[in-house]
Amino acid sequence: MLCPSCRRQLERGASYCGGCGSPLNGASAPLELVLSDATRIPVVTEMTIGRAPGATLVLSDPSVSRMHARILEGAVLEDAGSSHGTYLDGQRLTAPSPLRDGARIRLGDAELRVERRRDAAEAGRTIVVRPGASLVVPAAGASDVTGSATQFGMRPRVRSGYALKRLEAAEGSRRWVLKDLASGSFLRLSDNDAALFEQLDGSRSLVELVGEAEARFGARGPARLARLLSDLGERGFLSGVASASPSVAAPSGRLARLFKPREKIVPGFGACIERLYRAGGWVLFTRPFLVFLAVLVTAGIAAFVGLILGRYGTPFVVASKFGVGGVVFLLGRFAVVTVHELAHGLTMASFGRRVERAGLKLVAIFPYAFVDTSEAWFEPRRRRIEISAAGPVSDFSVGAVFALCCLLLPAGTVRDIFFNLAFAAYVGGFFNLNPFIERDGYHILVDALREPGLRRRAKEQLARRLGGGGAPTDSPVLARYSIFGLGWSVLAACFAIGMSLRYEKIFLALAPRPVVYGVMGTLWVAFFLPVIVVLGKPLWRRVRGEPDGER
Repeated sequence: MLCPSCRRQLERGASYCGGCGSPLNGASAPLELVLSDATRIPVVTEMTIGRAPGATLVLSDPSVSRMHARILEGAVLEDAGSSHGTYLDGQRLTAPSPLRDGARIRLGDAELRVERRRDAAEAGRTIVVRPGASLVVPAAGASDVTGSATQFGMRPRVRSGYALKRLEAAEGSRRWVLKDLASGSFLRLSDNDAALFEQLDGSRSLVELVGEAEARFGARGPARLARLLSDLGERGFLSGVASASPSVAAPSGRLARLFKPREKIVPGFGACIERLYRAGGWVLFTRPFLVFLAVLVTAGIAAFVGLILGRYGTPFVVASKFGVGGVVFLLGRFAVVTVHELAHGLTMASFGRRVERAGLKLVAIFPYAFVDTSEAWFEPRRRRIEISAAGPVSDFSVGAVFALCCLLLPAGTVRDIFFNLAFAAYVGGFFNLNPFIERDGYHILVDALREPGLRRRAKEQLARRLGGGGAPTDSPVLARYSIFGLGWSVLAACFAIGMSLRYEKIFLALAPRPVVYGVMGTLWVAFFLPVIVVLGKPLWRRVRGEPDGER
């Protein structure tokens, strides 16, 4: 369901749009005015704002007129004939305008923020502090602790350049997401950590912070504070503390430099996706279109399977020429990847999230389009799953169009082209759905299972158990993931080998027998190489009698 005002996707049963704050189903928006000192004033009836003592909200700023602005019935803001004007979201008011969640009001030099009142279990708005901005209250008085007493200084302060959001209570204990706007790294915080985080504004000494932590959390408070300061310091969130993250050395060898990914950022791409969504892209997220996509994907898979069973088409071959087919496949992959990334971007836009980085990436000689979807971490788990799933859905949708065209066309070069385009799309779709490599399918599974670092932790546990170092505390979820992962890899390798044997005669007609079997044999070994590496290293250490963890 989409918001009738901004066309953003809505939460099921929501009374308000999370994108624009518009009330739904006849609900009245419980808005609040947030002052610069974080005081919250509920907008319950008609209000007047100004310096006059009789105003509902009195602002002492001399740039504010005695009767500066009014909020009318229905949360509508209008200027009351002020000297310096009233601005809503940077635009000077010339007529009454409705307020919304997240709007900013400027009256002279005073600024107010409009927010919808939120329950403690509900997600909050994203708080963004841009680099160079300051929310620091100047510290007054001397501290009893010298600067050398702690690496975090006398008065620990979070630097600017971050974004913070509280997710809904269903996300679990670590429901706060903190993002470094410079590096793009994330840190998850609990409610207790977030309460301490709010105190790190530079106005409190370390002794005062320890006292607050003890008062709030008891004897474990100082340890919690120390851990939070350590985490923030290591990631460079604290002012005056360098990040402990190791710098990545530039590749030294020619081969390493060749395979190093190179990115070309396209400026303004995020704004283009936003305009595309507003211009009609929102239609892709309506219920009728989603039903149409489901039918299309099902029909496309059936058509492609029918083509394979009917022994039509050869991968990488067009008009009996292997080279032409390879070029068509590569061009098809680039086109499919472009649509894939665009689908991620449009899904982000449907949730009110903007794509910060997008462009082209070159790995070796192969170009790819990419869209940075890291902002999805500020969304609930089910929305993160939808953003991850948008790419594979687009792969199967594009593949379905190509497969149906191939099925309907007469035999010939054009039909061969559509077969290879469909093959390129389906290869991408299954590759991206693979939950055992860090692609969309893996991220979907991580969110579904609520198991961060799933692949790394499962691999470490499997290696430990194969090496003879299993423990009673080992996770059954990680064990099942490892077993299914190995099974998936074996089945995928067998499927690829079967496909290559399916077209063995055609390949022999195009190239000499030693070349065909040499290439096919190399690919077969490569298909099983991940399984051999995962199982071989720990088993070899166990045979040699090396202790677990020794390399």
